[in-house]
Amino acid sequence: MFELNKLFLPSILLIFPLLLIIFIFKLFSSPTTQSNQSTNIKFPKSYPIIGHLIAIYQHKHERFQWFSTLLLNSPTNTFVIHHPFGWRSIDTSNPTNVKHILKTKFSIYQKGPYQKTILKDLLGDGIFNVDNELWKSQRQIASHEFNTKSLRKFVENVVDLEISNRLIPILLDATQNHKILDLQDILKRFAFDNICKIAFGYDPEFLLPSLPKSQFAIAFEEAVMISSQRARTFFKNSWKIQRFFNIGSEKQLKEAINVIHSFVNTIIRKKKQGMMKNSVTDDLLSRVLNSGYSNEKFVTDFVISFILAGRDTTSAALTWFFWLLHDNIRVDNEILFEINRKKTEKNSVFDEVKDMVYTHAALCESMRLYPPVPVDVKEATANDVLPDGTYVEKGMWVAYVPYVMGRMESIWGCDWAEYRPERWLQVQDEAENGCRKWRFVAKDPYLYPVFQAGPRVCLGKDMAFLQMKRVVSGVLERFRVVPVVEDGCQPVYVPHLTSKMQGGFPVRIEKRIL
Repeated sequence: MFELNKLFLPSILLIFPLLLIIFIFKLFSSPTTQSNQSTNIKFPKSYPIIGHLIAIYQHKHERFQWFSTLLLNSPTNTFVIHHPFGWRSIDTSNPTNVKHILKTKFSIYQKGPYQKTILKDLLGDGIFNVDNELWKSQRQIASHEFNTKSLRKFVENVVDLEISNRLIPILLDATQNHKILDLQDILKRFAFDNICKIAFGYDPEFLLPSLPKSQFAIAFEEAVMISSQRARTFFKNSWKIQRFFNIGSEKQLKEAINVIHSFVNTIIRKKKQGMMKNSVTDDLLSRVLNSGYSNEKFVTDFVISFILAGRDTTSAALTWFFWLLHDNIRVDNEILFEINRKKTEKNSVFDEVKDMVYTHAALCESMRLYPPVPVDVKEATANDVLPDGTYVEKGMWVAYVPYVMGRMESIWGCDWAEYRPERWLQVQDEAENGCRKWRFVAKDPYLYPVFQAGPRVCLGKDMAFLQMKRVVSGVLERFRVVPVVEDGCQPVYVPHLTSKMQGGFPVRIEKRIL
């Protein structure tokens, strides 16, 4: 890759003519779309030099939804995007392509050098930003965090206490004082406290009744957002210009990263000091340090990746789950029935949530429609041909889109738009009173790659489900969550590194009358 000082002058010289070309085409060009006769959907026209730039500019405020429509209506569910100056990338929602990328040709489709550069400032050489041996070694370390003993401790000693001591009191106060809460913010705070406890053995106390500001949490949110914007820019290296001059969003990113690293490094140093004094600690950071990994940068990168995975994904999934639940009273009643039945069995909290089959299906169904990670991008390290015939050149980005795959009639049937947990279930037994005992039936992960699939399948999948099911149980047995939105208004799904609900999720909390 060229150094920035070699790219800077050519970039500046090319931007102004490019803007002029865009202006001329907008004024005088013929329509920028081509119709697909079978679907009556107009596909964008690619022009010399600028590729699909005009069409993308025209859809700049709805780019993700527009691309999703193109994929859904493409005969192969694949679309090749033409960027300026001949660079191309590929988006696909074709399950055979997804399996090819994530399993069959796993060794070819990696993070790649350019993607690593985009996320380097935030994730460094953490597990989500590396390949090959460095990825394998970190995955092996992380795998010890997800055995049954660790998961049980996480649910009973971390999640359950956070629910009973912080989440429930805040929701109860909202019912008594008729407060409107941003549930998306509350869930992020909840997940942030949990992941810091399990990762650091440190409690940031982000979910307190005063809903305090946390410099670290705010900086983390900002760093994730700006890093995501880097990946979405149509001009491949334009963000490097801002970084070179230390201006705009790149200046903000640098400041946010400094806050994050300062916080994490302080925690690491304190943890090392405690270990030297033979203090007994049982958290991820302690286990990493005890494994012989003393390099501060390695440990910092590893832990930051762990926080990103644990904070953003579960809070995003739960936000959309509670949104969908409000309009589906039947599902709400089924979940409440399951919660009450589990309570009568008097199991441990861990065993109680582990066996919540219907709730598990309801969460899978909400993540089908609103996946926490909307897009996953790989970079081809060699020339290849996808199963649908799309040619891939070395260095091309190839992205699969779980958001689109969850909306494909060819996968989910003509009722794909319906929120129906039963599509994940089979009736195992049906009592005389009509009560059903369900059995969960998992889908092919290449049809439902919400947790990735193949060698890089998410290690934290079980931990995420246990945490989410415990939140659902703890909240729904006491409260109803009522969105504060105008009738017919649909929230906007925002695709960053992880998904968000645009503008937050304002809700009223009503005490459930049993």
